[in-house]
Amino acid sequence: MNVRRTLKKNSEFRRLYAKGKSAATPYLVLYVRPNRRGENRLGYTVSVKLGHAVTRNRVRRRLREIVRLNEPALKQGWDMVVVARTRCVGAPYRKIEASFLEACGKLGLIREDAE
Repeated sequence: MNVRRTLKKNSEFRRLYAKGKSAATPYLVLYVRPNRRGENRLGYTVSVKLGHAVTRNRVRRRLREIVRLNEPALKQGWDMVVVARTRCVGAPYRKIEASFLEACGKLGLIREDAE
């Protein structure tokens, strides 16, 4: 079983927002910071503004799946927070995935050998 490391503490999220680098796309914002652990740790933020619990959970599940499928192409040793924007709610899966990869490319998280 492949265990995913997640960010849970509010202090970890705040540190990323304050000291991390970010890339914004129409569907999401990605915050990253090196963690020196040799593995990626992920956090997801989906605001109440996006809708009720069912809608927010659907967006969160889609974001988790996008990260899971694209993880082999990402560099290791980073803390990341993916913040969903309003457009993410009704967007097709492929557009959200392309948006995530675009943000990763802007921040230099795509491995050279994966391209």
